Amino acid sequence: MNPPETLTVQVVRRTPHTDDIVELELQALDAAALPRFEAGAHIDVHAGPGLVRQYSLCNPPADAGRYVIGVLRDPASRGGSAAIHERLTPGAQLQISAPRNHFPLQPARRSLLLAGGIGITPLLGMAHALHAAGTAFALHYCARSPARAAFLDTLAQAPFGDRVQLHFDDGEPAQQLALAALLHQAAAADDEVYVCGPAGFIAAVCAAAEQAGVAKSRVHVEYFSAQAVDTSGDGAFAVKLARSGQVFHIPADRSVTSVLLEAGIDIYTSCEEGTCGSCVTRVLEGEPEHRDVFLTDEEHASGQQFTPCCSRARTPMLVLDL
Repeated sequence: MNPPETLTVQVVRRTPHTDDIVELELQALDAAALPRFEAGAHIDVHAGPGLVRQYSLCNPPADAGRYVIGVLRDPASRGGSAAIHERLTPGAQLQISAPRNHFPLQPARRSLLLAGGIGITPLLGMAHALHAAGTAFALHYCARSPARAAFLDTLAQAPFGDRVQLHFDDGEPAQQLALAALLHQAAAADDEVYVCGPAGFIAAVCAAAEQAGVAKSRVHVEYFSAQAVDTSGDGAFAVKLARSGQVFHIPADRSVTSVLLEAGIDIYTSCEEGTCGSCVTRVLEGEPEHRDVFLTDEEHASGQQFTPCCSRARTPMLVLDL
C-alpha cells in the first residue's frame, strides 16, 4: 500500500485568526493550476519527517490555483500542528497530497451545516459550493468566544453571509445554538445535516438529530481527532497477511501498523488514530474491534474493513488482504 503521490507547493499568505489558529494559502511553485477539489475535501500536509496531517480545504472549490487551510495549534500536538505554526511562513515550501474527499456534499433541496471551533473549515468550503450552486442552506458556527473563532472576516464578507449564524459560549442567551429546534426543522424538511468539530460537539448534534427523527443516512460527520478509548482491557492477537502467509504477533500495547512497519511491510499510515482512512485494509477472516471514526456504522457492522493504525481484533486472528 504505497503512499499517495505528493505535490510541492509554497505558502503565499499566512493569516493569524486567533492565538492558536492560522490560515495558510498554498499555491504551486509556478503558480499553475492545482488539482481540482470538491467541497469537503482535505489534503495531507507533510509537516516534517514522519509528520503527515490532514487539513480540510476551506476556499471555494471553483478556485483553480490555490488551496486554503486553517490549522489549530493543538496543545496535545504530536508535532504536526506545532511544526506548521512554527515553520510555515510565506515562501516556505512543503509537500502535500492531491485532495481527497471522505466528507462530500449530497444532493439535497436544503442543507444544514453545523460547525464547532476549527470544524468550520470543511463547512466553509461547503457553504461556498452550495451558494455557487444556488442550493438553500444555513450555516451555524459555534465557538467559545469571538476571540477563539476563525474566519469571522471571511464569513462577514461572504456573499452568503445572511445564511450564517454565530453562537458564542460567552454571548447572550438569545444567540445560543437552539440545537433541538434546528434539528426538528431539519427532520421536517428532509435536510442533509453536516457536522464537524470537537468530539463532544459532534456527539451532541448526533444525539439531538436522532431524538428529532433525522435519518442517520442524512447526518454526515467529520472528526478531527479520535474518540477516547479505554485500552486497559486490551489483549494480544495475531495478524496473518493473506498474500505472503506471514503471521505477526500484535502485543496488547502496540498497533498493527507499528508491528508491520517494523517488519518492513509496505502499509501507508498517516493520522495513526483512525480519522483519515489512509490505512483502511480489507479483512478476509476474523472479527475486527473497530476504534476508528472514519468507517461508517454499516462498514463497521460488515466487518470487511478495518483501520490497522488503531483498531484491534475480537478473534484470536485477523487475516488481512495484504
